[in-house]
Amino acid sequence: MAETPYRPAGGRHHVVVIGAGFGGLNAVQQLKNADVEITLIDKKNHHLFQPMLYQVATGMISAGEIAPSTRQLLRGQDNAHFVNGEVTDINIEDQTVTAELDGFSRTFAYDSLVVAAGAGQSYFGNDHFAEFAPGMKTLDDALELRSRIVSAFEKAEFVDDPVERERLLTFIIVGAGPTGVELTGQIAELANRTLRDQYSNYGTTSAKIYLLDGAPQVLPPFGKRLGRKAQRSLERLGVDVRLNAMVTDVTEDAVTYKNMKNEDVVTLEGATKIWSAGVSASPLGKMVADQAGVEADRAGRVSVNDDLTVGQHDNVYMVGDMISLNRLPGVAQVAIQGGAHVAKLIKAKVDEESTANEHEAFEYFDKGSMAVISRFNAVVKMGKTEFDGFPAWVSWMGLHIMYVLGFRNRTTVAVNWIQNMISRDRGNLEITDQQRIARNFINKNK
Repeated sequence: MAETPYRPAGGRHHVVVIGAGFGGLNAVQQLKNADVEITLIDKKNHHLFQPMLYQVATGMISAGEIAPSTRQLLRGQDNAHFVNGEVTDINIEDQTVTAELDGFSRTFAYDSLVVAAGAGQSYFGNDHFAEFAPGMKTLDDALELRSRIVSAFEKAEFVDDPVERERLLTFIIVGAGPTGVELTGQIAELANRTLRDQYSNYGTTSAKIYLLDGAPQVLPPFGKRLGRKAQRSLERLGVDVRLNAMVTDVTEDAVTYKNMKNEDVVTLEGATKIWSAGVSASPLGKMVADQAGVEADRAGRVSVNDDLTVGQHDNVYMVGDMISLNRLPGVAQVAIQGGAHVAKLIKAKVDEESTANEHEAFEYFDKGSMAVISRFNAVVKMGKTEFDGFPAWVSWMGLHIMYVLGFRNRTTVAVNWIQNMISRDRGNLEITDQQRIARNFINKNK
């Protein structure tokens, strides 16, 4: 006998939200006082503040400070219910969503569906690169990278062979977008400031750090002027920035790229490789797109209507990194504002007295782009306004501390930042073998 899909008692409009990221969580919170019941489903039990993952990967802050429990965040919202499970099926004809957790399966019936499942790392068809070059999209990624980065310095202390030590102290980051630039800058600070004078057999300032990108400039969305400033700042930190460098292979010991200007093929040997070069939308997007008869691009982003509905289905919404609409960037603000917009439309739909437009078009307000390069140095672009250096760094700090969820987390992050300003020490450099090897072990044993 087929399972009867779950629906909350009481008969209220049931909203199922997939994904507890910026878009999904914001949609749920904006529906707090609406006449609806909400089921939020996510395969992780925490909300992740992804823009600060690189600080976990380099020991500046702890994982819990940017990954608060989703249940705790929704504790005061009586109409919201959280389900920790991975969505394996969406049936928009039957209006059901199926989720699984460790062999258990459950199906949920919905009246409105919000798909906000986000995006993962893209290797542009070369998924085998992932074994040797982890991405930077999840908490697991950040903890693995922290273990790999710090382990490289520890192993360099242990070995005597200068050639092997050089290999261990070579870090290769692929992708010169905000994530790649921020992570590269922090690895340089680890080598030049935090870990300096802590090892007996070598100096950490001898570390070689490469930043590769197939584009002709660093931080392409920021424009040429800020891109050049960011590149020069990284080079002053000792980073070897190589642009027009299209990566063609990643192995356990090296990264190979082709120089797009002269067609030369170059191989860099290094123990630690990090991939931050592209994103791919959750496959749930294409699952919905196929059923709705709409297109999904090569990165899995789904063509949505102006009101963020999908095809002819006016009760299926999609937000965040999963959508293709008016060339919107895959940034947190698009997800946050999209979640709020969808919540507004659902409120109008369930409120019989509302005169609001249930199909109002989504209008994105660009609040600008920011990237930290190093301590006291960042770049900011807000419309036609561009600035860098210390004022940009303060602006970055002020904006991001506002979006860290929870008073305790916000306070702890601020204390860690202040400590990093006045001291070389970082309080989260612990590593474990589990962090370093678990992902590949799990993938090989699936």
